Amino acid sequence: MSSILRSLVLITLLAGCSFSGVNSNPPRNLDNACSILDQRRSFLPAFRAAKRKYGVPISTQMAMIWQESKFIADAKTPKKYTLWIIPAGRQSSAYGYAQALDGTWREYKKSAGRWGASRTNIRDAADFMGWYMAQSRQSLGIAMSDTRNQYLAYHEGRTGYRRGSYKSKRWLVNIANSLDRRAAMYKRQLISCGKG
Repeated sequence: MSSILRSLVLITLLAGCSFSGVNSNPPRNLDNACSILDQRRSFLPAFRAAKRKYGVPISTQMAMIWQESKFIADAKTPKKYTLWIIPAGRQSSAYGYAQALDGTWREYKKSAGRWGASRTNIRDAADFMGWYMAQSRQSLGIAMSDTRNQYLAYHEGRTGYRRGSYKSKRWLVNIANSLDRRAAMYKRQLISCGKG
């Protein structure tokens, strides 16, 4: 085999190893739901499927994914450091579009029978969020369109929400209120471009 051919094979193999198939870049203009859906063609069918299955509005799904990952498929929590310089793992096991924790993701896959689901797949992430919010509706009485309280239950867990753990976290309540406004903004935009 010639050295040029060997070099080409090696470059191809290395390029294949470095490509994960996951889009790690967020869409441009995260304040425009229509633009996001135009840039990521797989998103709308995923959100519509979760809406049909669980009744969760597309605008609520989008607002929560915006908060959790800014629409980055392989989003992870920040690293922790000991003595400010020694890496000590990540803040939590949250990963992917929905920032689902390892344990909650395992529970979802078992409960929903979706053993092959991936946190970096938008269809799986949207289904996970719909599944989680449907359980919050059932056990806590939170409407699917109540983005604020659905997010508080999502962030704190249903037990934490029931105990009112968020009430002592003004920063979290502010985020939830902001998400409620973002969902309303996304809803108006989706109606305007016929994707609502």
